Amino acid sequence: MSSTTSSFPDRVELTGEGLVLRDWTESDLAAMPALFDHPDIAYWTPIVSPFDDEAARTRLERARKLRTDGTAILLAITVDGGAPLGEVMLKRAPEGTELGYAVGPAHRGQGLAARAVRVMAGYAFEELGAERVILELEVENAASVGVATSAGFRVLDVPLIKGEEKGRPYVLQTWGLDRP
Repeated sequence: MSSTTSSFPDRVELTGEGLVLRDWTESDLAAMPALFDHPDIAYWTPIVSPFDDEAARTRLERARKLRTDGTAILLAITVDGGAPLGEVMLKRAPEGTELGYAVGPAHRGQGLAARAVRVMAGYAFEELGAERVILELEVENAASVGVATSAGFRVLDVPLIKGEEKGRPYVLQTWGLDRP
């Protein structure tokens, strides 16, 4: 990231597709473990596991720091600005503007992730001037491949990303969505 990259706005609220994506607040801390302390999230994402009250506080503080640094925005996925159902992230990275998401197990199957990704991609294109947004997914993660497909992303012809996290190797495929 360039030192000329400005920080994100102090407050972000995005609406569209029947969703309100809003900043995480102190009042969300109690709801976060039910959203993020799940084997699927522990396996497929870098979110810490187990995810308890302390992890929730740490995540909220990290979200605020990443925004201030101009690195990332982490927003709660809601349908009405109220109870969080998951999270969508926009990160500025050397490889481009990357999106990520996690939906709590009780809220899956409603298209929340795909809708949140489309709303966040719109923000990246309209407000940040991004030409392309990307998702980095494991091919074996059928739910995330479904989100990428539903949100209009396509597999990019770029090298696979190999690494290890939480003691397990992974291989990520890069999907992209270009500015309309």
